[in-house]
Amino acid sequence: MKIGLREANLHFSRYIQHVREGNQVILTERGEPIAVIKPVKAGKGDMESRLRILEMQGLLRRGMTGPFRPPRAVRISGKALSNIVTDERDSRF
Repeated sequence: MKIGLREANLHFSRYIQHVREGNQVILTERGEPIAVIKPVKAGKGDMESRLRILEMQGLLRRGMTGPFRPPRAVRISGKALSNIVTDERDSRF
């Protein structure tokens, strides 16, 4: 399906619905094709394959550590931080 930029701007959600149904939409400017909107086809539909596709297309760059991993807790000796904060608050008043 080919549509002009003005038409795409006026009825964007309508054309995105066409893309969701698996169709391509070609955007034109003065009759010349300038862009294509098409569905992202992920392998099994899992997040990892979608991220890989976006990364290959240059639309995504992952961080150095890969997927988010919460930081590990570090145990230190001494007084508990909550006690230090409470003591500091009490000493101000």
